[in-house]
Amino acid sequence: MSAFPFQIVGFDLDGTLVDSHGDLAHAVNHALAQEGRAPVAPAQVRAMIGGGARKMLAKALATTGGPVADARFEELHDALLAFYEDNIAVETRLFPGGAAMLDALAVRGVRIAVVTNKLERFARKVLADLDLSNRFFIVIGGDTLGPGRAKPRPDLLNLMVERCGGGRAAYVGDSTYDTRAAAAAGIPCVAVSFGFNDVPPAEMGADAVIAHFDELVPVLESVGLRNAPPITV
Repeated sequence: MSAFPFQIVGFDLDGTLVDSHGDLAHAVNHALAQEGRAPVAPAQVRAMIGGGARKMLAKALATTGGPVADARFEELHDALLAFYEDNIAVETRLFPGGAAMLDALAVRGVRIAVVTNKLERFARKVLADLDLSNRFFIVIGGDTLGPGRAKPRPDLLNLMVERCGGGRAAYVGDSTYDTRAAAAAGIPCVAVSFGFNDVPPAEMGADAVIAHFDELVPVLESVGLRNAPPITV
């Protein structure tokens, strides 16, 4: 087996590693019900995911009648988070091929990370409930570095490389939050077309797009060759 080009591969969580839109939809609709709003369909919530719970709730409120006062928004946000924490992995599952793909990266000695805009404690709970925690070298959440440091800023991806001990890194995501963060961090990015894409995958600015996790390892090998650092003598 030839040397794999990346020592670190990071993954977004919702819409990339796991299909969580059903559980997130239930949490959003629980919060909307507190305001007497009609529920939104899971397919609608799927398109709202990516920037964290606050942005998801704000989009759901806009869809069902408009924003609420700031204090009320905080109450609804708290209700959403509490419900979600109690029902975090009822329907959530790895996307097809995910387990075999993680095995293939592990065999190649890759340090595998999760870097998500989800709150870190929720990301860890999802992985624990799905019995996936031991597959990841580190887990970084949108709040790990404090306010204002989440994707699309590069801070979380820079932290990923630091905490993984350095080396060539690649990132896998499903939205422009991911591709923009990777570009800002100087890290190649692969987009998944089966995720919660906020724009058509071909327009995300990723180095490559895959339609199934079976494609990821060979695509990363190809991306690694295209983005190989120059040889110095």
